[in-house]
Amino acid sequence: MDVSIKSFDVEMNVKNKGIELQVHAPDGTFLGDLVVTKTNLIWCKGKTKRANGVPVTWKKFIDWMESDD
Repeated sequence: MDVSIKSFDVEMNVKNKGIELQVHAPDGTFLGDLVVTKTNLIWCKGKTKRANGVPVTWKKFIDWMESDD
């Protein structure tokens, strides 16, 4: 994967606006954006706008990452 910071609107801590990571497949195909905020992560597939992205709380994300599945 090719992941780059698209928008870096933070000081020291991630704020409400968060940071936006642009994600491309190894062949250069644009896959979407990942928005990281202090309350959740939002996946915006393709050209989906942030407001229509799929949010997940940090708690759910951590539980998923730590699960045995």
